[in-house]
Amino acid sequence: MTSYTSDPRRHTAETAETMGDVRYEIDRIDRLLVEILAERQSFMDAAARIKGARAAVHDRARIEDVVAKVKAECLKHGLSPAIAEPVWRTLIDRCIAYEFESYDALRLPEAARS
Repeated sequence: MTSYTSDPRRHTAETAETMGDVRYEIDRIDRLLVEILAERQSFMDAAARIKGARAAVHDRARIEDVVAKVKAECLKHGLSPAIAEPVWRTLIDRCIAYEFESYDALRLPEAARS
């Protein structure tokens, strides 16, 4: 199980009083996002290993399912869907591209990848 590291939280959006306070928290959150995205990426490697056919890497129904779930979470947490949806669609697109690379690396001979 992954345990995320983080500098200690010093402020909430309500208690931040300076731009330094705001920037500290944004930088702290960005470092956490990098850790979380690295964990997500590791599951793209697992999917590439598990999927039997290359065509299974791009799954339109799954993409829409993920986006729908993210949008539902937005309602619970106060995140604007106008921010979340394009961010997740880009994330999914880049993860699919990464998964194709991982899939090919596992199955294609070295000479064919050059």
